[in-house]
Amino acid sequence: MRQETILRREEILKAAMQTFGSKGYNKAPLTEIAEQVDMTHAGILHHFGTKDRLLLEVLSYRDQTDVAHLEGKHIPDGIDLFRHLIHTALLNSRRAGIVQAYAVLSAESVTDDHPAKEFFQQRYETLRREVRHAFEVVCEEHGVTDRATIDDASASILAVMDGLQVQWLLAPDAVDLACATEFAIRSIVAGVISPQPSVIDEPSGSDSAEETDAAADVGAGAAAPQPAG
Repeated sequence: MRQETILRREEILKAAMQTFGSKGYNKAPLTEIAEQVDMTHAGILHHFGTKDRLLLEVLSYRDQTDVAHLEGKHIPDGIDLFRHLIHTALLNSRRAGIVQAYAVLSAESVTDDHPAKEFFQQRYETLRREVRHAFEVVCEEHGVTDRATIDDASASILAVMDGLQVQWLLAPDAVDLACATEFAIRSIVAGVISPQPSVIDEPSGSDSAEETDAAADVGAGAAAPQPAG
């Protein structure tokens, strides 16, 4: 593929990402994307064939931007994976357009017959597997034998990252995407590697008071004199 063609395709992908992010896949017309890059509707189809194909190329392009700066262009393993995820959140806080496109399209993908549904199903499956393996590596390094929480922790990290992105898009001044993501990932990793008792498991003050009152009622009932027969 000629360099000119590669650059033209990338220009289209950036425009499509912006349009899909602001309007969603179904409501984003190819004509609007074409106008942004001074092309015709037919010109877009010449490069990508169909709107569905363009969408999948946009999603693939978005993923490539996450690893473009990494050696081998692939996410690392072990503890470096978690550091990479924290760094990705920092990068995302500087590229709202990419984050918006991902948030909109991933949410849309759960609907019936959406062209990106299989993409996101496979993406989450792959990410859960990679995060899980990173947990296994870290557990092995730290002598952690109880790994029952790894699957839940892996899914939780991905959920927290995506959920914080939505909150940040809606209220960027109220949510610090990078700091909140780092806090969540550090907490989840610590919960797997060195779990501690949680105050959530402790009875609340109101529960204790109710239990005390209930015990007193039972005691009073037991001590109450019985009526004469």
